[in-house]
Amino acid sequence: MANTVSAKKAVRKIAARTEVNKARRSRVRTFIRKFEDAVKAGDDTQAKAAFKVVEPEIMRAVSKGVVHKNTAARKVSRLAQRLKAMHA
Repeated sequence: MANTVSAKKAVRKIAARTEVNKARRSRVRTFIRKFEDAVKAGDDTQAKAAFKVVEPEIMRAVSKGVVHKNTAARKVSRLAQRLKAMHA
């Protein structure tokens, strides 16, 4: 357990930041799930709309430091592949 005042404050800050990051990560996962549901249903217009929403959401998570840039790029790329495969 933290002993100094600064260490106790650091623990509080880390806990608060963790909560925010959990919410952001959960939000990204929700949008990814909505996209995958649209792809699974075979609804082309809904999948396109979901992709247009999920891509900036993933990139926002990168800018906030929740997800690494390369991880986000990989996820977006794979989602785009799945969208493109629907058209073929």
